[in-house]
Amino acid sequence: MNAETSAWERRSAVRVVPPVRPRKLAKVPFVELADGRLQGVVSSGSDIERVYVSSFTAGTHAYSCSTNNNRPCGALPSGSSPCKHLHLLAAEAVLQYGVDRVARYLRVDVGDVGDGASTGADLVDSMNGQVERAPAATVFSRFLRHLNYLEIPDTTTPIPEMHWFPALGAGR
Repeated sequence: MNAETSAWERRSAVRVVPPVRPRKLAKVPFVELADGRLQGVVSSGSDIERVYVSSFTAGTHAYSCSTNNNRPCGALPSGSSPCKHLHLLAAEAVLQYGVDRVARYLRVDVGDVGDGASTGADLVDSMNGQVERAPAATVFSRFLRHLNYLEIPDTTTPIPEMHWFPALGAGR
């Protein structure tokens, strides 16, 4: 290890940034800024066993929404505007990360995003992308992997596969 390696790089845990505002996980259990997209898993409003993988691509603002088994969302065939799943995803991303961070990531100009009044709807209204199919499997797999971590029993001994997992209070 060289002298330039920072303290957080020498640890197997990093500090978790808490959500900007509390979120309810029932509608959007998983949201992330990753792979050049705002992406996540959104629960179906009509079928408790169905979820949608929805995403907005940074820069182009292309959007995608399909079931976890890659069937397109029924509200997107026209391609004229994002479906309700995409609106829910944007709203939850704003709660999780704050509108300024999400807007920067997606390269969206929503005016004065620091004013606290901008919402997920403002974010979606500021984009003019088109439907573009994005792979759902990667996002859904990552969501399932995160769910598996919730199933691990409480323990004080190290768990090798969790050595990278963020820990609250690390780095303080």
